[in-house]
Amino acid sequence: MSPDDLRLINECREGNTAAFGELVARYQDRLFNTVLRLVSNAEDARDAVQEAFLHAFQALHTFKGDSLFITWLYRIAENTAISMKRKQRPALRVQAGGDEQNAVDPLDPSVFTRPGHAIEMAEDERIVHEALAKLSAEHRAVLVMKDMEGMKYEEMAVILSVPVGTIRSRLHRARLEMRDLLK
Repeated sequence: MSPDDLRLINECREGNTAAFGELVARYQDRLFNTVLRLVSNAEDARDAVQEAFLHAFQALHTFKGDSLFITWLYRIAENTAISMKRKQRPALRVQAGGDEQNAVDPLDPSVFTRPGHAIEMAEDERIVHEALAKLSAEHRAVLVMKDMEGMKYEEMAVILSVPVGTIRSRLHRARLEMRDLLK
């Protein structure tokens, strides 16, 4: 664990809530990116990250320092996102009609990108997001952690409280399932 994280944790335990604010600022973007891939919605991801930090603050006295602080946060955020996903009901999404009179061309704010690139990237991202959403929570979690966040197997095993062999097995199955979904 970084000495700075340890210092901030100790200050927070002594009642300095601003110290926890520094930890939030340091790690919220990393947690958001991970959680976003799990819940498939930016608003839900923000809510889950906020709730995860609230849980972490309330449980900070239980953090023993056996693992990295970010690993502990990932675990809380992961559980929060999974709980949130379970509570959600399927929602009907309304999209604009197909008539060309109501169609709106997207704005491309950068003069350095070719026309249509942003649309192609958004479409690719949408397709990957939809495929991720079809995976089980366990497969989605390991895929996001390993292939999108670049975590090590051992770190993932700690966060998910499963053996490294289980991580490897889930990751293999998740990649196969993802490949089939993206065909």
